[in-house]
Amino acid sequence: MLDMLTDRCSTMCLLVNLALLYPRATLLFQLSMSLDVASHWLHLHSSVVRGSESHKMIDLSGNPVLRIYYTSRPALFTLCAGNELFYCLLYLFNFSEGPLVGSVGLFRMGLWITAPIALLKSLISVIHLITAARNMAALDAADRAKKK
Repeated sequence: MLDMLTDRCSTMCLLVNLALLYPRATLLFQLSMSLDVASHWLHLHSSVVRGSESHKMIDLSGNPVLRIYYTSRPALFTLCAGNELFYCLLYLFNFSEGPLVGSVGLFRMGLWITAPIALLKSLISVIHLITAARNMAALDAADRAKKK
């Protein structure tokens, strides 16, 4: 849980700085922060309520996207690292294009490569949020049925 908390805090700090550097995109950075925190918190909370030993232990018969995300270390690493690299490159790009690779700056090239990864990571966060909300609703319904 501590690793998840430090990941969320460090990403939020970077996104706040990006919002200052790119004021026209502030709303997008705020939405990204909100989605990241809400999806991870609700996913963690639903895991704890279900009695799971780890938020990374998921029902393998559940969502196929989350199954791949949590069972394939290369996929998990690529998405997490690519997402963070996108934000880091966006920060660096504000100050410089980076060294030229052919006629294109390295930071610009990196942004084009990592942008789809960051978008996919955001889509997975939406899936996390929806799946966790459904899990919590099912747990709540089962709990209410027991009380009747």
